[in-house]
Amino acid sequence: MANNNEQAKRFKDDQQTDVRIKIGTHDGIFHCDEVLACYMLQQLPQYSTAQIVRTRDQKLLDTCDIVVDVGAVYDHEHHRYDHHQASFNDTLNSLRPEVGSRWDIRLSSAGLVYTHFGEEVLRMLLQQKLGQEPNAECLRAVYLKVYDGFISEIDAIDNGVPMFEGGEPKYNITTNLSARMHTFNPTWNEPSPPPESMERFEQAKAYVGREFEDKVLYYAKSWWPARDLVSRALADRSTVHESGAILELGQFCPWKEHLYLLEKELNLVGKAKYVLYFNKEHDWRIICVPNQPQSFVCRKFLKKSWRGVRDEELEKVSGIAGATFCHQTGFIGGNRTRDGALRMAIASLEALED
Repeated sequence: MANNNEQAKRFKDDQQTDVRIKIGTHDGIFHCDEVLACYMLQQLPQYSTAQIVRTRDQKLLDTCDIVVDVGAVYDHEHHRYDHHQASFNDTLNSLRPEVGSRWDIRLSSAGLVYTHFGEEVLRMLLQQKLGQEPNAECLRAVYLKVYDGFISEIDAIDNGVPMFEGGEPKYNITTNLSARMHTFNPTWNEPSPPPESMERFEQAKAYVGREFEDKVLYYAKSWWPARDLVSRALADRSTVHESGAILELGQFCPWKEHLYLLEKELNLVGKAKYVLYFNKEHDWRIICVPNQPQSFVCRKFLKKSWRGVRDEELEKVSGIAGATFCHQTGFIGGNRTRDGALRMAIASLEALED
C-alpha cells in the first residue's frame, strides 16, 4: 500500500514538475530571425531545456514564459519580443546606445533577443567552448562585432530594409544565412503543415546555431587577439619611420578595424598610410591603409610608376633591390626583404602623386 501511495505521489509530482519552460514562436513558414532567437535562448541555463511551442493561438502563447516573433508585443519585462507591430521602431542603438553600433537597423526577433541576452549568450558559449571567462573589454567588443557582422544582416533582411539609400550601404550581407536557412522549409507542393514540421525547425535551428557559434568563436579567438598586435604596431610606429605613417605588424592578422578604432581612441585618425608584414620566407608585403575597412580607396597608394610592374622590371623602375610586384591599382606590393619593403613604403610616402 505504501508503495502504491508513493507511486501515486511520484506521478502527481511528475505531472506538476513536467510543466517545462516554454519558448513561444509562430508556426508555419519559419525564418532565420526566430530560429536564431530560439537557438540563442536555449544556450542560457534558464532556457536550456525549454520546449519550443510553435503556434499563433494567443491563448497558448499566453502560457509561454517567453515569446519571440509573434504576439504583437515588445515588452522586455514580460519577455515578449515581437517586432511586427507598427509602433515598433527600436534598433540596437536606441536600446543600447552605449554599445555604439555602426548600423541603425530596425531589430528583428533575433536582434531583440541578442540586444537583451546577447552578452550572457556569448559568455556561456565562450565558457563552454574555450573554457575561459572573457574579460569585460573582450566581451563588449565581440558583442558589438557579432551584431555588426552577423545579426544586423538578419535584422535587415527580415525587416525588408533596402541595402542602399544613397552611396553607402545601410548594412552588409556577409553570410546569406537567411536564404540558406529557408531551404529547411517545406516546398510549395508539400502538405501544409508537413508531418515533420518541428523536426525541420530543429534542423534549421542547429544549422543556424553552428554558424552563430563559428562567428562568435572566430571573433573571440582570432579577431580580438589581433588588437594587441595592432596596438603595439601603433606604439612603435616612430621606430619604423620618423613620419609615424608606416606600421609594422609582428605577424599578419586582421588589422583594419582594430586600427580604425585605436586611431580614434589615440587621436591618430589618418596618420597611418602603410602596413608592413612578413608573409612568408623571402616575401614581405606593403599594404596601403584604405579609407574604410571595405574600401578600395586608400589614404596613399604605392607609386604610380610601379603599378602592374613585377620582378626585375620593378627593381629597375623603382631602384629598390628585391622588389617583386606592385598591384596594378597600387594598393599592395611586395619585396624579398623587410628593408626593401620599408624602402618601397618610404618612397611611396614621399611621392608627390596620389
